[in-house]
Amino acid sequence: MSGIKTAKQIPVVCRSIRKYRERLGIEQKELARRIGVKPNAVSNWETGFSKPNIDLFLPICGALGITLYELFDADDPMLRYSEREKLLLDKYRSLSEGHKYAVDKLAASLGYVESLEECPDITELTYFSRSLAAGVGDPTDFEDEGEPIYLYSSELVDSADCVFSVNGDSMEPDFRDGDMVLVQRFPDCPRLSEGEIGAFIVGNETYVKEYREDGLHSLNAKYKPMRFSDDESVFFIGKVVGVLDPDDIASDEDVNRYFSLHRPD
Repeated sequence: MSGIKTAKQIPVVCRSIRKYRERLGIEQKELARRIGVKPNAVSNWETGFSKPNIDLFLPICGALGITLYELFDADDPMLRYSEREKLLLDKYRSLSEGHKYAVDKLAASLGYVESLEECPDITELTYFSRSLAAGVGDPTDFEDEGEPIYLYSSELVDSADCVFSVNGDSMEPDFRDGDMVLVQRFPDCPRLSEGEIGAFIVGNETYVKEYREDGLHSLNAKYKPMRFSDDESVFFIGKVVGVLDPDDIASDEDVNRYFSLHRPD
């Protein structure tokens, strides 16, 4: 039985390999494949019959998702506790289980409050993803047809009132199919000057076009200008102030945190 090693005799590196492999939930042969060694090599390491060569330490750490400090079961000097932290830890350990529970709840509550305070500002606009029909009376009174979209606040985002989707390639290269454009609604925005881009309703369709005296123009030269007779109705929705960056769309987590912090009392 002299060839069998006890846990204390197995080198710490070998014990760590087994510990973190099992924690990761992978087989010995899978770890061997990730490192690039024969399957029996991992078995020999974990039983202490052999140790990995020093040039394999970093590949092992990479395969297991650990640091060299963890591989050698050593303290990371970058993670040392301050004297204040040590004092708090000693005090915590001296508490009863009930008081420890109270401290845990307080720490969790404070952490939640801090996470809310770090939440970025959110702006709510109206998003129109489909064609709009001109209404009776005020033809651009179509808020009920849109849905809220939550964006990270910025000077550009905050200058807009709503978001429209671009359909087709008529406004390439500046506006591509599927782009979402930020629009400042009329009358908050001034009327368009020659060459500016706006959103318009023509019949039951919305268009993003360049305004000119003789009609609405596309940026793509293969499309003819849209010109209208006196009997046709063209309604100005607002000025396009920019293209929405997809990264400006707020995550559900940030939206929930923001409104949890700013909800009415």
